[in-house]
Amino acid sequence: MPPLMGIEFLCRVSDVLSDYLGGLNEDVIKDNFVIVYELLDEMIDNGFPLTTEPNILREMIAPPNIVSKVLSVVTGNSSNVSDTLPGATGSCIPWRAADPKYANNEVYVDLVEEMDAVINRDGALVKCEVYGEVRVNSHLSGLPDLTLSFANPSILDDVRFHPCVRFRPWESHQILSFVPPDGEFKLMSYRVKKLKSTPIYVKPQLSSDAGKCRVNVLVGIRNDHGKTIDSITLQFQLPPCILSADLTSNTGTVNILGNKTCSWSIGRIPKDKTPSLSGTLVLESELERLHVFPTFRVGFKIMGVALSGLQIDKLDLKTAPSRLYKGFRALTRAGEFEVRS
Repeated sequence: MPPLMGIEFLCRVSDVLSDYLGGLNEDVIKDNFVIVYELLDEMIDNGFPLTTEPNILREMIAPPNIVSKVLSVVTGNSSNVSDTLPGATGSCIPWRAADPKYANNEVYVDLVEEMDAVINRDGALVKCEVYGEVRVNSHLSGLPDLTLSFANPSILDDVRFHPCVRFRPWESHQILSFVPPDGEFKLMSYRVKKLKSTPIYVKPQLSSDAGKCRVNVLVGIRNDHGKTIDSITLQFQLPPCILSADLTSNTGTVNILGNKTCSWSIGRIPKDKTPSLSGTLVLESELERLHVFPTFRVGFKIMGVALSGLQIDKLDLKTAPSRLYKGFRALTRAGEFEVRS
């Protein structure tokens, strides 16, 4: 088996388990061991990948829920595997159910992006890039053939496609041509590198002497994209040498958690004032100054904007139903967004 096939299969396993279980960690796998075992049994056969499409796996193995767990305890039958094989498993298009029918035919495309950024203590942008996904929610009758084009596909790097995408149209004209799975799925992922700016700024100022450290942090909007920036948060880990902290803000709420993490929830930035966090940190008695300064982790969400600049041009159907509904949305949120002090 080629090495890249093994790596791709492991990525598929991770995506399927996260989709089924709502997350992926040691405790979740232990709590749903039977489901995990059944999924792996269907996804790989005699050492080779077999069925890796989530929509088909859902027809074969029911996702865990409260009812199924109660029934397994009462009846003693912990199996979630269906008795009948989905019709699509024998099809040349294994990711799509056999001839689905819908009263309302609709397809929706979402651009979901995460911005990763590193800003040094001088306020200079060291790194800024966007990891994005094109997610499609398709409820179309029959066997639809879709094409999706972008206004500026040249900005995309490190693209990764769902198996339904035909590679030749993308290679020659940067057009996504595909027969979609039924339901919600990730059509492609991409990365846009070397962006020049971030939507918000964070300006931390820390000064310490005489066993104390004074903190002042300002947060504001750097670039106005015409959309509201929601769910703004700021977190930083207090150094181990801090005995106590007295921090207040003029906007939002400040909480210091048990693991010495300071969390500042701002929400939306008001128009009449700039959010600021200020206060004093008390150091251990033998320390005069703070030598280890914290890194601030920023969170935010912007609906209706793709900060990478990617724009969808059009979505066409070669075999369009008589009544078809199409929709497009965009969402950008913070990924690994760090500001060093």
